[in-house]
Amino acid sequence: MSRLYEAVLFDRDGTLIVDVPYNGDPALVEPMPGAREALDRLRAAGIKLGVVTNQSGLARGYFTAGQLAAVNARVEELLGPFDTWQMCPHDDTAGCRCRKPAPGLIEDAAAALGTSPQRCVVVGDIGRDMVAAGAAGATGIIVPTDVTLTPEVAAAPAGAADLAGAVGLILERQALVTPVVTRERAGTVLVVRSDSAGDMLITGPGIRAVAAGAERVVLLCGPRGRAAAELLPGVDEIIEARLPWIDPQPSPVDAAFVRDLTERLAATGAEEAVIFTSFHQSALPLALLLRAAGVGRITAISDDYPGSLLDVRHRVPAGLPEAERARSVAAAAGFALPATDDGGLRVETGPVRGGHDYVVVHPGASVEARSCPPATMRAIVAALAADGHEVLVTGGPDERELAAYVAGDAGTDAGLMSLRELAGLLAGASAVVVANTGPAHLAAAVGTPVVSLYAPTVPFGQWGPYRVPYVRLGDAAAPCRDTRATRCPVPGHPCLSSIAPADVLAALRLLGVRAQHPRTEEVAA
Repeated sequence: MSRLYEAVLFDRDGTLIVDVPYNGDPALVEPMPGAREALDRLRAAGIKLGVVTNQSGLARGYFTAGQLAAVNARVEELLGPFDTWQMCPHDDTAGCRCRKPAPGLIEDAAAALGTSPQRCVVVGDIGRDMVAAGAAGATGIIVPTDVTLTPEVAAAPAGAADLAGAVGLILERQALVTPVVTRERAGTVLVVRSDSAGDMLITGPGIRAVAAGAERVVLLCGPRGRAAAELLPGVDEIIEARLPWIDPQPSPVDAAFVRDLTERLAATGAEEAVIFTSFHQSALPLALLLRAAGVGRITAISDDYPGSLLDVRHRVPAGLPEAERARSVAAAAGFALPATDDGGLRVETGPVRGGHDYVVVHPGASVEARSCPPATMRAIVAALAADGHEVLVTGGPDERELAAYVAGDAGTDAGLMSLRELAGLLAGASAVVVANTGPAHLAAAVGTPVVSLYAPTVPFGQWGPYRVPYVRLGDAAAPCRDTRATRCPVPGHPCLSSIAPADVLAALRLLGVRAQHPRTEEVAA
């Protein structure tokens, strides 16, 4: 069975111990409240522990290597052993890959522990800890202190009041994707996700979990998610139907629709169904039809009383990443990913363009409020090209004028392509610059780093790029935060229009993306 997390990596000063600036004296080491108990809970759960800490005091001459070692030894004396220590001895002028917010310490810690950053959690008290976690592809949890800035808390994918809360969150998320009991292999299982392409992609880990424990998987999806459904591993058959209680442009519900869909569901021969929904959707109308179709066992999330419509009524806490929400539903039904599956998003791509020497910019979004203003995107493309990057601009059938405008003379409009072809293009890119929309999840599914231009209308921890290196840009504390607005309520769309091209260039450097043909003289001019 696949574990959600294999290691937790902690910042040292301000997270594990009280921050004493440039401390070289072991006698001044004081654990944060509840630290030892929290760490022992993780040890008891079989999770490896590491420390990832910037120690520029060494480069600045505030303490010696021997004093640093003595302080770390005192930390272990008070808090117990750690499986790895990763320290950056440089200051901000070094330009190293290890000083947070760079991801090097996290990548090195994961390698030392025999795992990947994607299966690590980083717990820290300031923004650079969270940025480093994202740039490595790890999960970030911020535990604020008096020095933590409000925008840093707003931008973090998850947060807790103290170390005990952070560890509780980690263990809760692990438990949610772990079946309580093992079960016999199922026959034909119907899985359901009737939503957009992006929603379908982030449901993939949950569908793979069902496929790992079933002989056959039939997927019911809507027309908006069909192209993505065809890319998902583990699906044997697809049924397409527009569900009026979920689709944003619903058709009328009448007896003929109910009769036709019930007959189609019965024809699958499914003995069991697992219904995947987002938090604002109800599984109960479909559960009623599945009962009428003769499906014997139905699992779904339901806050409303389901009566006899569900055999397994599942509940999840708010803020859970959508991919883990899906895995938790599968786990409630008794299905889990195998140990060889890392739990990330995954698709079957078309031909992959070689080279990895180009950046893809996708300016559109399925919801207007999440789309970066075209003029801002055009300026980003121009800056990328001036820095020496080859830039390919993508867009859907309704975004041809937008793509051409954003590409301008500096970029190249990649033209109209299928979702499978887009997956192949993204798989060959060094990075993708994109808002919160389907191609961001498609990039995550092919393992390509994401510069996420993220409007905070929905929580980043739920909908941001999952288990892939990313850098989040945009005002995370904007007035539209968590409003689910579909149109920007603030003139000028400041949460995204404030993103400067230089911010995107810096994000790419943090992700390790360098221009193949730098034009230093041209940029300087």
